[in-house]
Amino acid sequence: MRTERVRTVCPYCGTGCTLYLKVRDGHVVGVLPDPDGVGQGKLCIKGWSAHQFIGHPDRLRQPLIRQPGTPRGQPAFCQASWDEALGLVAERLLGIREAHGPDALGFFASAKCTNEENYLLQKLARATVGTHNVDHCARL
Repeated sequence: MRTERVRTVCPYCGTGCTLYLKVRDGHVVGVLPDPDGVGQGKLCIKGWSAHQFIGHPDRLRQPLIRQPGTPRGQPAFCQASWDEALGLVAERLLGIREAHGPDALGFFASAKCTNEENYLLQKLARATVGTHNVDHCARL
């Protein structure tokens, strides 16, 4: 059994620490810090467990849309395409804005995103939707 190392970026915060995923037979089995990366060969506790969710059976692999009026005991969600799911989200956000004004919407940024991604979220909120209701929680 041959183990490969695949260089990637830790998904847990916006710091950008690089790490190596240890891959054996197509499955991620561990993590090693990248000595040449931002973390200088160190990882936080979240970085060391950055691989555990990859093959988890409960991980969502495509969007789900809630089905209204689903009887109790039946699955309340059905699989959808990305275009269908994103279209539904846009339609609902526009509906709320039209019915109640832009300040009826709020956007919540994440410490798991890069500064650039958080910047884009606030631009979406302010320039496109027209609200200044943007918050960020760095305690994630």
